[in-house]
Amino acid sequence: MSKIEISEPTIAAIATPPGPGGIGVIRISGDLALSILKQVFTPKNPEKSFVSHHLSYGVITDPDTGQMVDEVLAVYMAAPATYTREDVVEIHCHGSFLILQQVLALLIAKGALLAGPGEFTKRAFLNGRIDLTRAEAVMELLDATTTAKLDMARNQLSGGLYDKIMAIRQALIVCRGIIEVAIDFPDEDAEILDPDRMARDILNDVVIPLDHLIQAAKRGQVFREGVSVVILGRPNVGKSSLLNGLLRKDRAIVTSVPGTTRDTIEEVLDIKGLPVRIVDTAGIRDHAGEVEEIGINRAKAKLEQADVVLFLIDGSGGITSEDWQLQKLIVGKPVLFVVNKIDIIKYEPADFAEFCAGSAPFAISAKQHLGIEKLEDGLYSLVTGGDGWDPGHGVVPNVRHLQALAKALVAVHRVQDGLGLALSADLLAVDLQEVLDGLGDIVGETTTEDVLDVIFEQFCLGK
Repeated sequence: MSKIEISEPTIAAIATPPGPGGIGVIRISGDLALSILKQVFTPKNPEKSFVSHHLSYGVITDPDTGQMVDEVLAVYMAAPATYTREDVVEIHCHGSFLILQQVLALLIAKGALLAGPGEFTKRAFLNGRIDLTRAEAVMELLDATTTAKLDMARNQLSGGLYDKIMAIRQALIVCRGIIEVAIDFPDEDAEILDPDRMARDILNDVVIPLDHLIQAAKRGQVFREGVSVVILGRPNVGKSSLLNGLLRKDRAIVTSVPGTTRDTIEEVLDIKGLPVRIVDTAGIRDHAGEVEEIGINRAKAKLEQADVVLFLIDGSGGITSEDWQLQKLIVGKPVLFVVNKIDIIKYEPADFAEFCAGSAPFAISAKQHLGIEKLEDGLYSLVTGGDGWDPGHGVVPNVRHLQALAKALVAVHRVQDGLGLALSADLLAVDLQEVLDGLGDIVGETTTEDVLDVIFEQFCLGK
């Protein structure tokens, strides 16, 4: 992408998270970056300082009072070989938030403006260093909470989605070129435009690739957003023990007294890269106390919102009328039946076949952590389809991309219909341009300013 010449103020922000740490970094970007640095930074070796992309040791001093603020390492990076394609300075301070705030205040006093959320990455995009899909990948990289989300972000950051979108756009541009020639020479329209050949090219080079991207986006959405899984069961069947087993740590209190859990407990698991928000609920039963009743009502509310239910059965007591009553609450919900306490019973699948609607329940001992990995495999398979699809090894568009892809696919179907009906080249050109604009929205070539603002406002400060 070519660089867009812009005249923007010099910006500065703390680039590391708040809180104490070994190092804290402040970033400056813009035409005044170096001059601002020189006003507050005194290098130990002036003769070898301020060389582009070389760290220098020195001190930050308040030029108005002469008071030293901190010993630092500072680096000046000359444009365009920088993150933003502008002159950039980074100051590596001790990781005290007070020190970082004092240094930032000095930079602002000397002419820098406080950067908004994502403003450094937005400048990288506007200056042509990265396209919009890569800019969004930066945010997804920072927000990744599972290995799959991290791999998807890396793939997108390396240009996986951009390359596929541009290949589709290039095929469309070729078609548009043919149509434009046909418009310019209407008398020779039949010789220039071969509808059957163009229809084949659009099917192979546009429709099929678009459909693959849309399917990948739909499947990958669960890895981006995760799933809510509720552990359901009557009191004292081992729900809290199951939560602890899945977490591989003691998170919930476990006793032999029914009704110990009186509120919902939520934790996030990473199961093969799938973000799972697991919810341990109060055991649902009649004749509960006032406090326990509140927990039961909350459990029912979580159950309504759940994507998947783990229905836990006490294998030592068999199926009870309470279990049958609870089963009525999960009609229409994806469910995995789990029989607990196989360490103290002789487990027979046939004993639970009727209750589990013929499906084989998962046999576990939550207390002894037996069968937990098989249960995790079953949950992963249920949510993902279980066909071995790996979101980290392919291009997975996000929700914004999916909307633009779907819109583009509708428009390209109109182009196909128009070719089949032998519509005029002028009408074909209109629909074709709509497809190009939709794909341009994804990479940022035709994205409106308000959409860009929404995207970059989701970033953290300093990135």
